[in-house]
Amino acid sequence: MDTADFQKGRTFKFEPYSESIPGSDIQIEMVPINGGTYLMGSPANEAGRDSDEGPQKQVKINSFWMGAYEISWEQYSLFLDESPEKIKAREVILKDGSKHLVDGVSTATPMYIDMSFGMGRKGFPAVNMTQYAAMMYARWLYTKTGHFYRLPTEAEWEYACRAGSVTAYHFGNDPKELSTYAWFQENAEKGYGRVGTKAPNAFGLYDMHGNVAEWTADQYTGNYFNKLSGSPADNPYLKPTTLYPRAVRGGSWMDTAKDLRSASRLASSNKWKIRDPQMPKSIWWLTEAPFVGFRLVRPKETPSKEEIDKYWIQAMDDF
Repeated sequence: MDTADFQKGRTFKFEPYSESIPGSDIQIEMVPINGGTYLMGSPANEAGRDSDEGPQKQVKINSFWMGAYEISWEQYSLFLDESPEKIKAREVILKDGSKHLVDGVSTATPMYIDMSFGMGRKGFPAVNMTQYAAMMYARWLYTKTGHFYRLPTEAEWEYACRAGSVTAYHFGNDPKELSTYAWFQENAEKGYGRVGTKAPNAFGLYDMHGNVAEWTADQYTGNYFNKLSGSPADNPYLKPTTLYPRAVRGGSWMDTAKDLRSASRLASSNKWKIRDPQMPKSIWWLTEAPFVGFRLVRPKETPSKEEIDKYWIQAMDDF
C-alpha cells in the first residue's frame, strides 16, 4: 500500500507494508506487531544478567509496526542530503481525515569525518547519530509521508525483540546459536554487517540481537523497573529529563554474547562525543559510537493532531 492510499483517508490494514520515501526509490519495510502483555526484564538466575534488568514486571503493549531492519545509510542519507528549503512546513492528512500542518524539520549538520569509519555504506546500518538525530529522522519521515513514526520505547523494543520468547535470546538460551542471528564480537571481524543478513526473530525482525545497538525513546535509569506502576504497567515510557543517559538496546558488533540478550540495557554517555571538534558539541553526531544506530516504530492507532504536536514539542524540550 502506498502513501497515496493513506492520504486519501482509506483504511490502512494492519499488515506488512513498504514505506516509499517520496522523491526516491528507497523503501522502509514495516512489520506489524500485535500488542499484548509480557514479562519485561530478566530473571535473577539468567546468565550474564545485570542489576538494571529487574525485578521483572508485567507490561502491556499496544499494537505497532516496527522496521524489519535497522535504518541503513541509504535511508538515512536521504535525510542528510535534503535541502532545508524542501522540508519547510507542509500539510499532511491524518487517518481521521483531519488536515495537519507539520512544522519544518532541520537537517543534520554535515559529517566532519566519515561516520561509517570505512565499515561500509551500501546495505549497512547508519551509525554515530545522536538520539536527537534519530528522532529528527522520524519527524522528517512524517513530513514526507504523513505517517507518524518515532523511536520505540524500551518496553516496545524488548517486546518486539522477544517475539513471545521468555529466554535470554529470542531463539533460546544458548549463546552458541548467536552467529545464526547476530553480528557480534565473535564473528563481526571488526565491523558491522549488512542489515538483514542474519536470521530474523519470530516476528520477522532482523538484527534485534547485535549488529548495531539501537536508540530507544526513554531516559535510562538503573531502577527502571521500580518506576513502573500498574499491574500490568500500561505502555510504560520514561520521558527524558536530562540529556544523559538515554536508553539503548540490543547490543552491537563490538559486544560479547551477554550484552546481546533481550533484556540487556545500555546507558548513553557524553564520552560518545569526546573527539567532537565542535564547540559546543554537535547535537547531531557522535564520534565514539560506531556501534549505535536505530529503527523506527509506528503506532497502529494514529494519535490525534494534538497528541502528535505535543509529542514533538516535548521531544524538542528534552534536548
